[in-house]
Amino acid sequence: MNRFHYNWHWNWDFGNGDMGNQGVHEMDVARWGLNVTLPVKISAVGGHFMFDDDQNTPNTMIAVFEFPNPPGGGDRKKILQFEVRHWITNREGIKSDNPKADDYMVSSDNVIGNLFFGSKGFMTKNVNEWQVYYGKERKEGEKGSGLGNHYQAFIDAIRSNDQKLANADIRDGFYSCALMHLGNISYRLGRSLEFDPEKMKFINAPDADTFLTREYREPFVVPDNV
Repeated sequence: MNRFHYNWHWNWDFGNGDMGNQGVHEMDVARWGLNVTLPVKISAVGGHFMFDDDQNTPNTMIAVFEFPNPPGGGDRKKILQFEVRHWITNREGIKSDNPKADDYMVSSDNVIGNLFFGSKGFMTKNVNEWQVYYGKERKEGEKGSGLGNHYQAFIDAIRSNDQKLANADIRDGFYSCALMHLGNISYRLGRSLEFDPEKMKFINAPDADTFLTREYREPFVVPDNV
């Protein structure tokens, strides 16, 4: 039974670890904030450092994605770093002062979300709210809160047959899922990888390319010409 129910996430046969569980949601926000799609370089390290169980995906992991930044020119690039910190994380940025807080993804012990670093300061972002901090003094700046009803937007777009009513294009879902898979591939091969976003192939890494698909089980087969 440990292979199924929620624990299916932790088996490579049909799961992607926490990178594909909570991670894909956070990287979706990070990608949106950075205005990037697919990376040109990926490096991931980690391991199964806690608990003696059947999990074969990492429960601690750091993945770094490098994106080209044509508007920045030269060697200026955009970097996205994702971390799986098993069990307990640092309380960075926005946190609750109430030890019994029930805010989604926010408690007195943990904050799950995003940190955006810029030249003038940084911004924290979790599901409930965002806050800007300026300079070395971390002076509080703009902030906001609120949740969008993505479910309703999706239903409205389908009923009206109008993609503009949806909060995101289907391609955004693909790009964020691709990040998760690319990070896992780097981790499983144990080395950094370069990727060609146009050809959708790794550069000089045929062994990595084999992870871009899998041997399907009949009758659940995706044709090669799709």
